[in-house]
Amino acid sequence: MENNNTQQIISESIEQTFETGKQIGQALQGGMLVCLTGTLGSGKTTLIKGIAAGMNAANPQHVNSPTFVIVNEYQGRLHIFHIDAYRINSIKEFEALGFEDYIGPESIVLIEWADKVSQALDGFDKITIEMRHHGPQSRIINITGLADLK
Repeated sequence: MENNNTQQIISESIEQTFETGKQIGQALQGGMLVCLTGTLGSGKTTLIKGIAAGMNAANPQHVNSPTFVIVNEYQGRLHIFHIDAYRINSIKEFEALGFEDYIGPESIVLIEWADKVSQALDGFDKITIEMRHHGPQSRIINITGLADLK
């Protein structure tokens, strides 16, 4: 799956970020690990709502960041595991979640704040998505490891 191609998308609104997520969700295949980074409020959860919609998850508007429960699960055309590493304090704590067990041909794993657990992700093929503020509503979205979006 190794693909070092990086695409940069400038989203001018929450709706456009959601639509970008939808395109990503349509392109994802089973076994993929998607690592998201960005500051608070950069749009990671909005993008993940779009990814869930693109994967035909029921009620993608109900997708929320699992900051306190750490892992949320959604069913779409594949099983979606949404991990939030914001409150994870160590690599050992992250590994204790058993995240490797979530990766399989019938599922995808989305990790917010992946930079906090990057050591645990070494050696895995992954798609990385970096999100940055570009203005009050606009965001820069850098996607590495995924074929070009339409």
